Amino acid sequence: MAFSLGISSSPHLYFPTKHPNIQKKIRSSLPSSSISSPSTTQFDLRTYWSTLISEINLKLDEAIPVKYPEQIYEAMRYSVLAKGAKRSPPVMCVAACELFGVNRRAAFPTACALEMVHSASLIHDDLPCMDDDPSRRGQPSNHTIYGVDMAILAGDALFPLGFQHIVSHTPSNLVPEPRLLRVITEIARAVGSTGMAAGQFLDLEGGPNSVDFVQEKKFGEMAECSAVCGGILAGARDDEIENLRIYGRAVGVLYQVVDDVLKEKEEIEGGKAEEKKKKKGKSYVGTYGVEKAMEVAEDLRAKAKSALDGFDKYGETVAPLYSFVDFAADRGFRIGESTS
Repeated sequence: MAFSLGISSSPHLYFPTKHPNIQKKIRSSLPSSSISSPSTTQFDLRTYWSTLISEINLKLDEAIPVKYPEQIYEAMRYSVLAKGAKRSPPVMCVAACELFGVNRRAAFPTACALEMVHSASLIHDDLPCMDDDPSRRGQPSNHTIYGVDMAILAGDALFPLGFQHIVSHTPSNLVPEPRLLRVITEIARAVGSTGMAAGQFLDLEGGPNSVDFVQEKKFGEMAECSAVCGGILAGARDDEIENLRIYGRAVGVLYQVVDDVLKEKEEIEGGKAEEKKKKKGKSYVGTYGVEKAMEVAEDLRAKAKSALDGFDKYGETVAPLYSFVDFAADRGFRIGESTS
C-alpha cells in the first residue's frame, strides 16, 4: 500500500539520466498547458520537501516514545522512524493545508498520523502471507527483525495511535472539532475494507482485470487521503475537497506506474525479468506492458494537473502540489535511499 514520491539511489532508477526516452514519451503526448505551470517555475520542491521531512521526523520521534512493553514500541519506531522514509503522505497533507493559507502547525498531528497509518500498512504488506518482502526503506522488513507476531502487533498499534494523536495534539485554536471528525473518517475510509485493504485483497486474489482497482486502492488511496485531509483541516469547500481527491489519487497512481516502468527496464537490463514475473502483483506493466503503462502515466499526469486548475487563484501556495506531479513523472532529484 505504498505511496511515495521518493526515488532510489540506484542509477538505473534515476529517470532523467538513464531513461530519457521514457521521459520524452511522457512529455510529448501531453498538451503543453498540462506539462508545466508558471507556479512551479521558481519553486524549490527539494528544499521544501527536505525541510518538512526534518520537522516531521522530530514530531514522529516525540509521538512514539518507548513505554512498557518496550518491544512493541521499539518495533513501531523501527518502521516509522526508518531513515529511508520519504514522508510523502504527511508532506502532501501539509502542502494541501498550506494551499489555503493555514499554518502548517494545524496539519502536523494529522501528518504524523498519516505516516503512522502508512507505516502500519507497509509492515502488514511485507508479511510472508501478503507480499512477502524482506526489505523496506533500505532496511530489513519489520517481521524480519522482530518476528511476524510482533510485526502484526506493531502495525495494529500504529493505526489507533494515529487517530489518538490527531485528537490529542491538533491545536483547537486552528482546527475546529468537526473538521477533526471528518479527517478521522477520511483516514478510516482510506485504510478500510473499501480502501487499501480491498486493494491488497484483490492484489492477492483478483484476476488481471482488477489492475485498475488494485492500483487505485493500493497506491492512489493514501495520496488521495493525504491531500483531502490537508484540505479538510484548512476548511476547504466541498468542491475543492473533491478536486484534491482527484488530484491525490492521480498522483499516487502516477508515481507507482512510472516506478513500475523503471523497475521493469532495470530488470530487463539486468536479465532478471523472468525471475521477477512470478512475484509481480497487479501492475499496468505486468498486465499490459511498458507502452500501455506509459500511456496511463501520460493520462494521469494530465488529470492531476487539470484537478489543480481551480487553485491557481491561491497564488504561489499551489506550487508544491504542481511540483509533486512533475516529480512523480520525471524524478528530477533524489531524496533518501529507498522508494517507499
